[in-house]
Formats: sequence, C-alpha cells, structure tokens
Amino acid sequence: MNNIFSKVWFNNLETVLREMGLDSDEKSFDEIKENLSVPKKLTPIEFASTVAYVILAGGFSQKTAKRIHGIIMKKMPENPCIEDLLKIFNNKNKISAIMKVWQNRQDFCDGFYMCKTLDEKLIYLQKLPHIGKITANHLARNLGENVVKYDIWIQRLGVLYGGNPDLAKKINNGNLDKKVKKCCDDMFEHLESETGLPRGYIDVVLWKSLQNGLVKDLKNGCKN
Repeated sequence: MNNIFSKVWFNNLETVLREMGLDSDEKSFDEIKENLSVPKKLTPIEFASTVAYVILAGGFSQKTAKRIHGIIMKKMPENPCIEDLLKIFNNKNKISAIMKVWQNRQDFCDGFYMCKTLDEKLIYLQKLPHIGKITANHLARNLGENVVKYDIWIQRLGVLYGGNPDLAKKINNGNLDKKVKKCCDDMFEHLESETGLPRGYIDVVLWKSLQNGLVKDLKNGCKN
C-alpha cells in the first residue's frame, strides 16, 4: 500500500497485465492509448462493432466477450435472423440491441459524429439500444473520447483514494453519487499528473487490475 496511487504503482499494474496477456479491452492497450491521443473516425460498420462489444461486455470476462463478439460480427453481414444469433448467445435483449444497431449503423454513426461536445456525445450514446449512463462512458472511451467508466470497481478505488470509508455505502453501479464521483475524478486527476497518461487509458488499466484482483483491500480508506 505504500506506493498506491503513484506512478510506480500504476506502471507495475500495467506491466503485470501485459505479462498476463490481459492488456486489452475491445482493442489492445497500445491501440486504446493511440486512439485516445488521435481518435480515429470509424466507419458505420466499425461503429456498430464497437457498440456491439460494449453491449456484450457487461457481466462477462474480456476473453468471453471478445470470443462471442467475434463470432456475432462475422455473421452480421449475412443479415442473420434473431434465432440464428440466439444460438450463439442466448440473451434476447442484447441480441436484439445488437441487431438494431447493425441495421441502423449508418444513422447511429452519423448521429454520433454530428455531436460537437463531449456532453452531447455521452447523451447521444445513452440513447442507443442497451447503452446506459455508465456503459455510455465505456463506449465513448472505446470511440476515442478521454472519459472514465465509473463502474463499481472504479468507484471502490475512488473511495479508497478519497480516504472516506463512509462513502462506501453510497457506491452504486446504477446511480453514481456526486461525492463518490468527485473522489474518482480527484484520483484520475492525480494519476494523470503522476503518469502523463490520458485518464481514459488509466481507467482501462485500473479496471482490468481491479477485475483481476491485482489491487487488494478496497474496504479501508486511504489517502495518497
């Protein structure tokens, strides 16, 4: 815990993830970092694929999400019926959402790139099928926006950084508390200063580290 929230601590987490072969979300860590520095404008097909991955990723490991995503996206140009896709992944809500995004990929993609500000983009993404407030941030980051996915793992780490254990009871994956968000934002601001990296990249490294048990003892408050 001595070096927690330091550059050395973060770099060690990143190194361990790479050694474990866990250095990716939809894309590799290096691709994510590059896209956050110089965002690539996606084609409608690339946009639909990125949305589909985020829809699938909730509740699944990276390995499982990437495997299912790859199989489904290979099928989409064939215009499969929903029954065909349900044989691959038996979740009607998610499959229906992916099909709707694919069928409307041109309009959805154009609509996103017509948004001028980050706030407009996040609000727009929340209107896509099966995309909520937290997953909109995940999706925005994968589209090249330097934002954080305030999921429950990051909220726990933010509260640890803030050193106020009482805030732990306000951690909520569906309703982000303002004070918890402030702790998270302070943490990312600190780590941006420490590492010189974009917060969107810091977010994905921390999330992977938390998910895979590389950061211990999230119950006790700690100030950097």
